[in-house]
Amino acid sequence: MDLRKVKKLIDLVSESGIAELEITEGEETVRISRYGQAQPQAMMYSPYQSFMPAPAAPAAAAIEAAPAVAAQPDGHTVKSPMVGTFYRASSPGSKNFVEVGQSVSAGETLCIIEAMKLLNEIEADQSGVIKAILVENGQPVEYGEPLFIIG
Repeated sequence: MDLRKVKKLIDLVSESGIAELEITEGEETVRISRYGQAQPQAMMYSPYQSFMPAPAAPAAAAIEAAPAVAAQPDGHTVKSPMVGTFYRASSPGSKNFVEVGQSVSAGETLCIIEAMKLLNEIEADQSGVIKAILVENGQPVEYGEPLFIIG
């Protein structure tokens, strides 16, 4: 590679503010880095990754934008045993299996989770009163996601 091209590339790197530039012409490769070999190389590139840095947001704004977490009532948490869609009733026009404030006994059906076109009844694993229903009807749920609080 011509020395004038290398000099021009060095000037380009110093004026542009980029940290590193690598160019290959045929069998020759030139890498120009602002920081030399002493600085650790920790960047990994992906074909889906943007090379333009995102503008940094102030830390205070990020804290204020965080949604407030609602306090959950004390009690036993019934969690989803699978990934699927949560339904409170056996069909759209039917009565919900349970409501907040209702007493349930162990083994009583609380909801249905549809997974891969199969309807799976989720039962109470202990007796008590439904203190909270943590998922909206028709909402997707993940494995281990809290569904109900029984007190």
